[in-house]
Amino acid sequence: MKNKMWVLLLFATQSLFAQNIVQDAISTFVDYDSFKNASISICVQDLSTGETIGKHNHLLALPPASTVKLFSTASAFEILGYDFRPSTLFYSDSKVSSNGVITGNLYIKGEGDPTLGSKYFCAEGKENVFLKEWMRELTRLGIRKIEGKIIVDGSSFGYDGCPSGWNWGDIGNYYGAGPSGIVIRDNMLKYYFKTAEIGTPTSLIRTEPEVKELRFLNNIMAAKQSGDESYIFGSPFSYERFGTGTLPYGRREFIVKGSLPDPELQLAKEFYEVLKTEKIEVGGYDFARNLLLQNLSLPNYNNLNLLKKWEGFTVEEITHHTNMKSVNLFAEQLVCLIGYENKGKGTTEVGLKEINDYWKGKFDVSGLNLTDGSGLSRSNAVSSQNFCDLLTQMSKSDKYSIFRTSLPTAGQSGTMIGVCKGQVGEGRVFAKSGTMNRIKSYAGYVKSKSGKDLAFAIVLNNYNCSNAQAVDKIESIMNAMATY
Repeated sequence: MKNKMWVLLLFATQSLFAQNIVQDAISTFVDYDSFKNASISICVQDLSTGETIGKHNHLLALPPASTVKLFSTASAFEILGYDFRPSTLFYSDSKVSSNGVITGNLYIKGEGDPTLGSKYFCAEGKENVFLKEWMRELTRLGIRKIEGKIIVDGSSFGYDGCPSGWNWGDIGNYYGAGPSGIVIRDNMLKYYFKTAEIGTPTSLIRTEPEVKELRFLNNIMAAKQSGDESYIFGSPFSYERFGTGTLPYGRREFIVKGSLPDPELQLAKEFYEVLKTEKIEVGGYDFARNLLLQNLSLPNYNNLNLLKKWEGFTVEEITHHTNMKSVNLFAEQLVCLIGYENKGKGTTEVGLKEINDYWKGKFDVSGLNLTDGSGLSRSNAVSSQNFCDLLTQMSKSDKYSIFRTSLPTAGQSGTMIGVCKGQVGEGRVFAKSGTMNRIKSYAGYVKSKSGKDLAFAIVLNNYNCSNAQAVDKIESIMNAMATY
């Protein structure tokens, strides 16, 4: 009996010590001098027991930057299903005649597939292959002539342009491409600049793809630097863009990535040219937003002839890149897909309401405020408890192992490759990171050395040190969890 009591006491002491490792690391973290003006929310939970083993202001809701993507991707897994494939539908006003003629228009109805020509799914130089594959599909259907126009319709996701709370300084840049019913090559527009001597203006050589309607005011200068410190400004659907900032001097060609002004129009033009090249006669092209601006109604697709359903990659595959590479556009598309599939309206607002309604039946979402799917909006407010609740629910899902695989591994992959490198946390922390000006956050799972499975979230706002110093302090908590 005496020996048994000693064993129990030793076990209790070890458990207390393990718990104190995590809580002590958190206490040391919040006392760091550069965090004295910061807002901090931290929560660590044992997935097997539900016990909170470490916390600080765990109910405080803060802007977490890209860790918001966990809500977008987890919700897509649970609501849409990891094997769901977004699609693009081809309709015609009439059936194909015996001599290969469509009497009327060919409609391309986008339903939010973000993978068409995407650099994450296509080898370099193969981004336009899908257009030729579409053309071959039409040829297999016997189509030789379209008497009307090609009409590209991305209205399924509306025309808000971007979610609420996005900054003017973001939406003209590639990472600020908003959700759209039509997405082509990540809705990216590449600007090619030539730079000369330090302090001289740069020259815009060309864009890829070519956008003839583009009006670009160039205020970007050449400077002594190695990277891109320029910004592209311009609202969605507007062809007026202007650039500011600096680029490295003495470059024959330097690429700056911006957002594509109007994906519908771009796809209509490009597919029209592909069909012409292949000797398929077409009367012209148009796009849905242009028709709506002319007060013309869109067709009732139930009354049209469905020619082909083109399916994209799965939610699982999209989620992998969303979390691993922190792709804003993919996260926004997933939110809108949820709204479109559930309510027939693919807007951010509808998608987020569906997400909120789904999770509020499973945990307390009070204080949770999502205004976008990617975390680019500073209006998002999420507590570390919200994240732990989400992660706990996902750990009970039959999709858990697939979902966890989508998260970067500390010291090994994705946006976590430089975190805990060569430390205890390497290979044991699986998390989504979030970074914006004076925001650093992480949320995910930990497999501790003792075999325990943990869920955690760390959200740090308004710190007075460099990002590298902030990450160094966060690593101390990650290593403590990995040791637990």
